Amino acid sequence: MRELPPSHPFDDDKLKEECGIFGVIGVADAANFVALGLHALQHRGQEAGGIVSHDAEQGFNSARRFGYVRDNFTKASLMETLPGPLAIGHVRYSTAGSKGAVIRDVQPFFGEFAMGGAAIAHNGNITNANALRRELIERGSIFQSSSDSECIIHLMARSFQSNIPERMKDALRRVEGAFSVVAMTRTKLIGVRDPLGVRPLVLGKIGDGWALSSETCALDIIGAEYVREIKPGEMVVINASGIESYRPFEPVEPRFCIFEHVYFSRPDSIIGDRSVYETRRQIGVELAREAPVDADLVCPVPDSGTPAAIGFSQESGIPYAMGIIRNQYMGRTFIEPTEQIRNMGVRLKLNVNRALIKGKRVILVDDSVVRGTTSIKIKQMILDAGAAEVHFRIASPPTAWPCFYGVDTPERGKLLAANMSEEEMREFIGVDSIKFISLDGLYRAVGEATGRNAKCPQYCDACFSGEYPVRPADMIAKGFELKAAE
Repeated sequence: MRELPPSHPFDDDKLKEECGIFGVIGVADAANFVALGLHALQHRGQEAGGIVSHDAEQGFNSARRFGYVRDNFTKASLMETLPGPLAIGHVRYSTAGSKGAVIRDVQPFFGEFAMGGAAIAHNGNITNANALRRELIERGSIFQSSSDSECIIHLMARSFQSNIPERMKDALRRVEGAFSVVAMTRTKLIGVRDPLGVRPLVLGKIGDGWALSSETCALDIIGAEYVREIKPGEMVVINASGIESYRPFEPVEPRFCIFEHVYFSRPDSIIGDRSVYETRRQIGVELAREAPVDADLVCPVPDSGTPAAIGFSQESGIPYAMGIIRNQYMGRTFIEPTEQIRNMGVRLKLNVNRALIKGKRVILVDDSVVRGTTSIKIKQMILDAGAAEVHFRIASPPTAWPCFYGVDTPERGKLLAANMSEEEMREFIGVDSIKFISLDGLYRAVGEATGRNAKCPQYCDACFSGEYPVRPADMIAKGFELKAAE
């Protein structure tokens, strides 16, 4: 088994993105467009990527590689093996299955059915995957990977429906959890979102062709026009004749992942016809209103804290400053680090602007606090540079519950907010103050003027509230305890 380079210490204290999916139909050399789209979605998964294409003469072709898109899918020798006007792709960060680098876990997955082949790429997490896998294995299925997404292929294979879109409907009706899916047959591009719409999926138009993507920023890179979001519970089937829309699931109130607004999506993407950047700036505005503090500078923890820091500065009137500079060439991994280098911690990626910080009362704005280990290191860097005071303002509520819908969160016992009060967190990190935006404030920032309605929340906010819109059956079977009813 091939080992990946170790993650940089800075990345160990962040919620890990889920995955990114992209598909194109009706353009020459579709795989090249998919590679560009995956490059724009690289922030959603850096472990591995894959592309499957179809050509009338050569049939289905696939390539799966470890590492960044730019290091693999920009090579002409590889892209020439992926011809055709139809292709789908996936970038991966493992949230289910093996955590090591196992090529068989890299999507898209391919299956050969009686009516032809199909490939599928999935973003999200299937919360009843263990139960489905046991059932399928007992009925004779042979799994090739440890990924929960492979369950969909096996469920499709066992369906008695006469075509692949209908088989996919059958399969996805058995699946619980969160999923956005792009799939392809020889002639069709298919996109599906789960009934709650937890994970994102958007539709774009490129010339006479069409594109499906996790985010609008990936449509921009290929010059596609954003058309609309795929609706929660919707399946679209696209071929040479156009688009057909189906609603294969019982309708329920949607619960889109609110953390997409806070951190996962790129700031130049659009969610719900609203700029992600503008939402994050507004989070900073709300945070300044809820948790003011006398200080000299507002500094983002780059890069994810930048829009919120700008909003905080604008609302508070405290000057915005780049007190921390990010090494843009660091990447997510480094040289094989010695213990001495690893002990340098975040200094490999971030450095303090000492001339600016010295003697100042500094507000640091970050997107979240998970374990708190990185916050401690950043605080110490600021103090070592001569800051008079350090205050943390966090652009999300305390992350006190793990996510089971496609985000790699630590066990609840390792989440700082699950074990400490706000004051205890302040003492643990060692800062003059720490404040988190309230859940109501976050809802106001994303456009819900009245805040969060406890009886009918508009988003999935389980990582903050402990209220899971889909029961995490597999985790409960392993002993996970849900939040007690109030």
